[in-house]
Amino acid sequence: MKQTRKTSVFCIIAYFFCVGLLHASEREVSFNQGWKFHLGSVANAEQPQYDDSQWRTLDLPHDWSVEPVLYQQEGITIGPFTRLSEKRYPADRQMGGGAWDVGQTMGGEGWYRKTFALSPEDADKRIVLYIEAASAQSEVWVNGQKAYYNVYSYTPYRIDITDYLHKPGTENLIAVKAVNNGHNSRWYIGSGLYRNVWLIKTNKLHLDKWDTYIDASKVNGKKSAEVSFSTFIRNKGRQDGQASEGLLTLRILAPDGTEAYRTQLNTSLGDSTKVEADFTLKKPALWSIDTPQLYTAEVSLSEAGQERDRISLTFGIRSLSFSAEKGFMLNGQPMKLKGGCLHHDNGLLGSAAFARAEERKVELMKANGYNAVRCSHNLASESFYEACDRLGLLVIHETFDQWLSAKRLDDYHQYFSEWCESDLSAGIRRDRNHPCIILWSIGNEIPDRADEAGIEAAHRLINTIHRYDTTRLVTAGVNDFWDRRRYSWEKDSWRAFDYLGVGGYNYMWNKYEADHERYPERIIYGSESFPKELAQNWNLVEKHPYIIGDFVWTAIDYLGEAGLAHALELAPGEHSPQFMDWPWYNAWCGDIDLCGDKKPQSYYRDVVWRVRPITMAVHAPIASGKREDVNGWGWPNELQTWNWPGREGQTMTVNVYSRARKVKLFLNEKLLGEKEVNTENYTATFEVPYEPGVLTAQTVDKQKSTFTLKTSGQPASISLTVDRTHLPASSGEIAFVQVSILDAEGNVVPDAVVPLRLELSGCATLAASGNGGYDDMESFGSFTPKTFRGKAIAVLRSTGEKGNIRLTVSNEELGQADVTVVAE
Repeated sequence: MKQTRKTSVFCIIAYFFCVGLLHASEREVSFNQGWKFHLGSVANAEQPQYDDSQWRTLDLPHDWSVEPVLYQQEGITIGPFTRLSEKRYPADRQMGGGAWDVGQTMGGEGWYRKTFALSPEDADKRIVLYIEAASAQSEVWVNGQKAYYNVYSYTPYRIDITDYLHKPGTENLIAVKAVNNGHNSRWYIGSGLYRNVWLIKTNKLHLDKWDTYIDASKVNGKKSAEVSFSTFIRNKGRQDGQASEGLLTLRILAPDGTEAYRTQLNTSLGDSTKVEADFTLKKPALWSIDTPQLYTAEVSLSEAGQERDRISLTFGIRSLSFSAEKGFMLNGQPMKLKGGCLHHDNGLLGSAAFARAEERKVELMKANGYNAVRCSHNLASESFYEACDRLGLLVIHETFDQWLSAKRLDDYHQYFSEWCESDLSAGIRRDRNHPCIILWSIGNEIPDRADEAGIEAAHRLINTIHRYDTTRLVTAGVNDFWDRRRYSWEKDSWRAFDYLGVGGYNYMWNKYEADHERYPERIIYGSESFPKELAQNWNLVEKHPYIIGDFVWTAIDYLGEAGLAHALELAPGEHSPQFMDWPWYNAWCGDIDLCGDKKPQSYYRDVVWRVRPITMAVHAPIASGKREDVNGWGWPNELQTWNWPGREGQTMTVNVYSRARKVKLFLNEKLLGEKEVNTENYTATFEVPYEPGVLTAQTVDKQKSTFTLKTSGQPASISLTVDRTHLPASSGEIAFVQVSILDAEGNVVPDAVVPLRLELSGCATLAASGNGGYDDMESFGSFTPKTFRGKAIAVLRSTGEKGNIRLTVSNEELGQADVTVVAE
């Protein structure tokens, strides 16, 4: 049945995502608590009679690859890191992989078991097990019967387990085997049930959140929005093929909670019935990056006067437009994408997708000037997209890093032909209603992108997307043909762009203008770029409307691809590798480190993106007879510090960054000089003899904006800052505690490497700890970490009990500091 109300207006896209109903109805309940876990291969662990009494009990999300290796051996293992990973991931000259891919960690095989019983009121219900993701391949068994097999680490999957279950009151067993073996990834993916698991209980006559879609495809400024709603009514219990009558009620609540629209639709109830409604919302509150306003849709289904199912979802209204003439427009306003690529892991937490950790990544990106993220190169968690919706961060939604050709011997290429449509469909159906998502990306640096078979695969993926959403354009990250030497960019790259709505260029900013001459209708953005080439990229973005943005690799540091970014001092004849071996585990290419602190290139980005009028950095002296080699993703060894003990009188290179025409530099209030700023890279360089004190850079303009570096005193105290002092008493809740080393005046000591001792009491465990460095394996997950550049971090995880959580951080010379968090 369809109800239609016409209006005239133009194109938008709305978002629509699901809010888990965890209140009295218990339609969707967390299934994260009380799992039994064993690391290693086990025979018959899927069978109910198997004795798991010696297994460990834990709560999800869980990533075993960041847990200490069971048997620690000096010189071989440090916490979760092991040199045995070099045997599992031997260096592969042909494909370029090695143990650095996974950050020197191990995968393996892990088993999870959980028992539960249905209550009497669930006797006739449909029971679905929803696993948001499991790494890498997973098998699900219910009461000893194999119910499902999944091949892709990032695909959410739902299993109707109704027919496998025992009658109410009788114990059921869910067993999940997760296998992360072989050389299956170019980066750290983590291992196990690293995202949430849910149990969904509905009547046989029910609604499905993934079936429900809102497309507010026409917006007339702030006057009105035309909205199209659709869903399917599923009726598993109907066997006779006869349809009864039902009533679907749709209620729309505005961001302030008032009712904006309501309708009731009479509908037949066959085994699968599509219901649609078109309606107009007057004076809509538009979703944007500055005002991410969200509506709520309440959908209920009744039969014979009795409610059978109810779902509640939120959505946002906003328009998207892409063109070579006007660029990207959000709600009719032009916008350049200040973007960063981001892997799925949460640093020291591994891949465990705690909602607070996912939200914090979005907060960090927003705080550092980003308005867009490219989820590289796979589906992110539900919590991440929800945070982008709430906080206002635009998203390029990406699914695959390979299609038909391998990048690593055991990667997804071996499953692509059989599984790509179902894996892609799962992500599109789940995520298509998020207002934050602006583009669907079907791949990254795909070797087959311009081959006949690859072009056919691309159209297969695009057709799959269009079955579920036609409101967004399709993109991909396209690279130069270093992986197809028989091709050239000028002659062959058009085939890789021909099927895309928006062209993503990986590290190819020098082709933008020439390609525009040949293909003037092409919309271009930098889907990946080197940090040190920010100015070249961004100058072109601002110059041309057809270049809509730039996404640096990467916004935040991540595990794996160890040492992808580095700056080394090399003697004559020495060469820089692409990656770094043991003990490096961090890619080190992020603007933001694993603790959430700004790295030097982030301060430069502040100037280029006009976040700050002026910043500066001091380059560390290079040893005599050596040269600095900064690889593609690296950044020169410069720091925001004026602490250089032992180098008094030595000349230091100071780079001042600003968009002002001229800048001045002062040391201890004495003018050292005034220089013009290079208008191409926004840099003025000074040579300054080191003298402790206060170094100040100042713009030569009316504002006279300043940036100051001050020599700190010696470490005097420990400071703790917690991101939230109260959190829900749930085992999925965490709090981040930043540790800083301060001098007597309260300044952070930027070169302090201080050993710490952590003591934790109350209803919490230590979920993670360490620092933002690239190779400090001893501090990773330790109760005795060291600071890096004066800082460290601890992540506290609630046990689910109510009460106080107390963290004490101490050092023999500096004393101790305490922080209390209340779980309630």
